[in-house]
Amino acid sequence: MRVDLFDFELPQDRIALRPVEPRDAARLLVVRPGETPDLADRTVGDLPGLLRPGDVLVFNDTKVIAARLKGRRIGRGEPEPKIEATLHMRLDGSRWKAFVKPAKRLQPGDTIRFGGEGRVCLLGMLDAIVEDKGEGGEVTLAFSFHGPVLDEAISQVGEMPLPPYIAARRPTDDRDQSDYQTMFAREEGAVAAPTAGLHFTPALMAALQDRGVGTVLVTLHVGAGTFLPVKADVTEEHRMHSELGHITSETADRLNRARAEGGRIVAVGTTSLRLLESAARDDGTIAPFADATDIFITPGYRFKAVDILLTNFHLPRSTLFMLVSAFSGLETMRRAYAHAIESGYRFYSYGDACLLYPGETA
Repeated sequence: MRVDLFDFELPQDRIALRPVEPRDAARLLVVRPGETPDLADRTVGDLPGLLRPGDVLVFNDTKVIAARLKGRRIGRGEPEPKIEATLHMRLDGSRWKAFVKPAKRLQPGDTIRFGGEGRVCLLGMLDAIVEDKGEGGEVTLAFSFHGPVLDEAISQVGEMPLPPYIAARRPTDDRDQSDYQTMFAREEGAVAAPTAGLHFTPALMAALQDRGVGTVLVTLHVGAGTFLPVKADVTEEHRMHSELGHITSETADRLNRARAEGGRIVAVGTTSLRLLESAARDDGTIAPFADATDIFITPGYRFKAVDILLTNFHLPRSTLFMLVSAFSGLETMRRAYAHAIESGYRFYSYGDACLLYPGETA
């Protein structure tokens, strides 16, 4: 499909720079597809009344790490250029894939020194060797530390990787350390938050439990590739970057049992949906999963495992807007987004949400 079909104009003042307080006070646009889509303005706090007993919410429990590192290339005996790296996928105890800039200043074998004196052990310096160089600014970094020691060094040297549409308009601050984590965050490894989960509070979770709505946790470590623009003219030419995911056998069994008993699977966020669809069998049942996925969902995809999607509002021409268009229909989502813009909804990571029902061809 042509990528320009997924384009739309978004006023800059619709981009949320901070979340609302409390989090479940965010607005919620309920979208039911049809010849004339049914659009209802609610709040996230209304969610218990919009779901049924027996439904199951699927949350991503990944935790955002301080994945943005700043340093210099060293060792060539010439002026040392500044380098910024955003980690996006752990390979093993000491190696990460990362997007770097300026990538043209690096070659395999180069050493980058991140951090500054006094912040972590070894004078606050975290070294990494460029092991491999790929396309689009992607490199493989082999760090001088390993395992928990490396994790601690990254947490001290690195910064919270706010999305570029926020970071370009204000600096990261201490408030983001909590604002940009969901209440479910426990498995470290993401470089972007599963933002639909940001709307949930203990009070809302208690109300959902009282309603008889179940919850399960899965893990998909969101990579920096989620922010990469689609530069191709057609969707078939875009390459998705892989992300690591995990669904336990107990979780898969619970979801399959809930659906067999008439409950609906409600994916909280596109990350949960992508993981569930990666693990789904052709008959719609969900298998245990522990692997990388690069699933790319565009209109025409047949959904197997997810009945309802709760998600934020996404960027134009993005893979995530393509995904929601596949789920509820492109024209439905274009109308829904036009309504949201006109009605003052807040967009992107710290913005409002929509509750999407599947279109006839989804």
